[in-house]
Amino acid sequence: MPGTGGSVPNSPQSSAHIPSRTSLMVTPQQYDAIIIGSGQAGTPLATTLAQAGKRTALLEREHVGGTCVNEGCTPTKTMVASGRVAYLARRAADYGVNTGAISIDLGKVRQRKRDIVDSFRNGSQARLEKAANLDLIFGDASFTGPRSVAVRLRDGTRQVFSAQWIFINAGTRASHPSLDGLDDVPSLDNASIMELDSVPAHLLILGGGYIGLEFGQLFRRLGSRVTIIQSAGQLLTGEDPDIADEVAKILRQDGVEILLGAKAIRVSLSDGSIRLEVEQRGISTPWVGSHLLIATGRMPNSDTLNLAAAGIQTDDHGFIRVNDRLETTAAGVYALGDIKGGPGFTHISYDDFRIVRANLLEKKVASIANRLVPYTLFIDPQLGRVGLTETEARAQGRNIRVAKLPMTSVARALEVDETRGLMKAVVDSATNQILGAAILGIEGGEVMSALEIAMMGKLPYTALRDGVFAHPTLAESLNNLFMAMDSNP
Repeated sequence: MPGTGGSVPNSPQSSAHIPSRTSLMVTPQQYDAIIIGSGQAGTPLATTLAQAGKRTALLEREHVGGTCVNEGCTPTKTMVASGRVAYLARRAADYGVNTGAISIDLGKVRQRKRDIVDSFRNGSQARLEKAANLDLIFGDASFTGPRSVAVRLRDGTRQVFSAQWIFINAGTRASHPSLDGLDDVPSLDNASIMELDSVPAHLLILGGGYIGLEFGQLFRRLGSRVTIIQSAGQLLTGEDPDIADEVAKILRQDGVEILLGAKAIRVSLSDGSIRLEVEQRGISTPWVGSHLLIATGRMPNSDTLNLAAAGIQTDDHGFIRVNDRLETTAAGVYALGDIKGGPGFTHISYDDFRIVRANLLEKKVASIANRLVPYTLFIDPQLGRVGLTETEARAQGRNIRVAKLPMTSVARALEVDETRGLMKAVVDSATNQILGAAILGIEGGEVMSALEIAMMGKLPYTALRDGVFAHPTLAESLNNLFMAMDSNP
């Protein structure tokens, strides 16, 4: 780790006064590049810049890997896997397999999650610490000028760094709604809920987005009573209503209670339980639960970075403004990943890294404009999405055709007794190009990826309709999906 460098007094000193460390103006340590945050853009960018001969400082406040490795993708999907095993064990008799009573050891579920997270995080940190030209520095960073950053280290000391390039990959955190009484009631977020050591008796969830649905189904499968309170008229407000309705149907089949068009009014403690007043269709009803999960959105970690000192502008919600090349309003400063707003997915953050690498190191011209944004919601069955929804396509005035197929018409789904959900694709009527797709079904993310590859290759839907796929596979259902559209033009 670099030293603090030379320093000069803030004010004239007498021979009887020895300046303290905090009274000194610290000479910035010079790097070629500074990266704030070791998420899924910052970490590969740091090693790539270092390998290119750039002296690089990677500043991390808490732990290597960002949200994905520590509180997001890796731990949640690890726990979701445990939930699926519990679900299948309870369904064993459907397959002619007799089992005994099912019980959940949440401590073991949690430890398995912790072990995998530690493995991913520690492996990544070890690689960073071994990299030449790269200093991994733990502390809280904030800008002191256009191209300088101060870091409060874990030992309480302060260092200042400057660089030609600065990259912000500081991510987001859970946001809390303005709800009367919330400050006086214990609540959970996406990170703390995974540290519970026992299954909640009744989990109340505020929010019907990705986080709320994944944890809602998970804890229902682990044995909790679960109630999801969603203020909008449907779950997953970015999806078409037919997809959102089918998701709600699946969750209700699993025993999850869903309140739509429901507004939380106030929350309080009552005899050791959480009492949540919910207004729905003008009627206020109390819901009493053992635990409360806040899953109402994310906010950017930009408020502690002193962005104004560098001339970096944000939008009204605190997300950093960038252009299509990920440049902020300050020369030489870039923002990558969730902190810049837009789709908050790990693979988008990683693609941001590739765009910066292409433009700065490979002298190419790369842009975030018009890139496909795939994602998978890891409820069970999965929802894989890419491209335009039907709603978006019609709002753009496009002339489209829509292909839909229930999973009950998919041979492979029938064979494994996983027939919940549907497949849907949006096609341009004039060009036969696939504009978007939603696959809600077993391994929906994988089937969606096949459609994304076709979109990347500009294949018309007819290529998939007439393609020869191995039987019996889920990919084979793409034949039937597009034949269904042709039979119902």
